[in-house]
Amino acid sequence: MPGSNDPPARLYDRTFVIAVLSQTGFVLGNTLMVHYARWIEYLDGGIEQVGLIMGFGAVTAVVGRPWLGQLINSLGARNTWAIGYVLFIAGAFLNLLVPDQLLQHNAGLVLYLLRALMTLGAAFVFTSSLTYITNSAPAKRRTEAIGILGVGGFIGMLVGPLLGDWILGSGTARVRGDFISFFLISGGALVIPLLLLALLPNQPGRTTSAGGRRRFFASVRQYFPGTILVVNVAFGLCMTVPFVFLTKYVDDEHLVMENFSIIGVFFWAYAGWGMTVRVTLRRVPDQFGRRRVMLAGMLLMGIGMFFFLPLNAGQPAWIILPALLCGTGHALMFHCMMALTVEPFPDELHGTGSVLALMSLDLGLVAGSPILAMIVAWQESYDALFVTVGSTVLIIGLLYTLTSVPVWRQRAGQKAG
Repeated sequence: MPGSNDPPARLYDRTFVIAVLSQTGFVLGNTLMVHYARWIEYLDGGIEQVGLIMGFGAVTAVVGRPWLGQLINSLGARNTWAIGYVLFIAGAFLNLLVPDQLLQHNAGLVLYLLRALMTLGAAFVFTSSLTYITNSAPAKRRTEAIGILGVGGFIGMLVGPLLGDWILGSGTARVRGDFISFFLISGGALVIPLLLLALLPNQPGRTTSAGGRRRFFASVRQYFPGTILVVNVAFGLCMTVPFVFLTKYVDDEHLVMENFSIIGVFFWAYAGWGMTVRVTLRRVPDQFGRRRVMLAGMLLMGIGMFFFLPLNAGQPAWIILPALLCGTGHALMFHCMMALTVEPFPDELHGTGSVLALMSLDLGLVAGSPILAMIVAWQESYDALFVTVGSTVLIIGLLYTLTSVPVWRQRAGQKAG
């Protein structure tokens, strides 16, 4: 007989819908931060400072995640989810107190700390929501559940970047009032998602007290998921392109589309098509194999990076092609690699598994942001960035394919038996 803490047989219930709506609202506010590089530039920061500040924020998430896993195990995913919202809102609003020309006066440490606070808040949110959905979904439909939760993220991406471009404009003549509106809207957008969490039951499938006491690294050693973690790192590296460097790239290369926001066009193609792919193929990973679907996504993501190369001021509409390819790659990769990472962990340690999955993704951001910024500064061209990311993803995809074959065959044999 099922226990009282067993996940329900149904997936798309009231709890799931509220969780997705809350996640959608958060991603809207969070993806406004794709324009954070423009704030750094307004404060007289260059491409290298963009990479360092964004990379430092990711470092904070990596360092904090092991403790976050234990916090989820003890407080419950819903409560840590709410804490993440509060941290992000505080970080966004505190940017309003930053004076002009901050970096010019060598006082940029404040900006590093504020970006770290927002990134830590996002780490709380994404880890908690992933754990919550993993624990509440039927075991055989967890990959689908993670994927549909991500659809809420795609919906937020449709609105957030475009809204940010509308607030800040496509030109470079921005004033402080533009950024005041930007941070007020970014933080304020999270109020309703925070209130929605009050309608959720606290952490279905909540971890046991024994599970909560396990040390993070001891649990990771015991249930280590293997080379899938390198795939997560590659995905994090890919995310530096749209979420760290894209707005800076567009401004520096003077990419403008007449009557359209080029950032908005990119994310409408990236997220709109990605959402369509995710919903349409939501059952495919469980039917044909998460590994196969994920590798197809890696291939498309890697190829998509090379499609940025022909983009120039004379052909700004070309940005739609890499957006479609990378959006498809994102739609196929993310939920599959998250499910493959969490799968080896027992139910009571799903918080730890979720932390490890996102922690490895953050490593791609940590290493990628400053290194890619230095490559751009050294080559005086963004082409080197796209070639580096695309080549790295394709190489890691090939290596994972080769190293995971024995494990994949063993699991396939166990299922068949």
